[in-house]
Amino acid sequence: MEWRQKHTLFGVLLYVGSTVFVVYMMSGQPEAKVWNALFWITQLFTAVNSVAKSFLQEHANRFRYYYTLVNPVIFLIAKIIYSTVLMCMMSLLSLLLFSVMLGWPVYQSIVFILITLTGSISLAAVFTFLSAIAARANQNSALMAILGFPLVTPVLMILSKLAVSSLGPVYVTGWWSLALVLILIDLLVIALGILLFPFLWQE
Repeated sequence: MEWRQKHTLFGVLLYVGSTVFVVYMMSGQPEAKVWNALFWITQLFTAVNSVAKSFLQEHANRFRYYYTLVNPVIFLIAKIIYSTVLMCMMSLLSLLLFSVMLGWPVYQSIVFILITLTGSISLAAVFTFLSAIAARANQNSALMAILGFPLVTPVLMILSKLAVSSLGPVYVTGWWSLALVLILIDLLVIALGILLFPFLWQE
């Protein structure tokens, strides 16, 4: 059903392309750390414009129809999987456009791509969970912004520090502890969603 709304997908593609082009026009080909910061800021706004709308674009009557068809936990997991696939596609596209327009200052390319995909999973899980809460709270998108800031900020900081370790040719120790914290945050968000969403679903 999400795939039927192709205007949403093409709108996100246009947003990603135009955002990267504007960044290129404003900064050219910046140094590695600035490039890294711009990339993750772009991923944040991409997630907000694609993943965060997964529940908010659904009408309340459609939720009632879904309630008669499927278990709430399965519904939430399906949304997270779809959002993760979409976010991974958008992240890889952003990475391609960044490399073409803003250069490629990354020494360890495979590591950076893996970090990008991990970050896509993290952002998809967080914003899908927040979107579910906001959608069941009378479509209050302001609530998603209020709850999202303390959750997304540490995720972006961890991703940025992990990515910096792949920008240089020298191996950086201690990255595994940051990766472990990121994985724990993802698992916590998913677990909270599985526990809380059935109660939100019944409202």
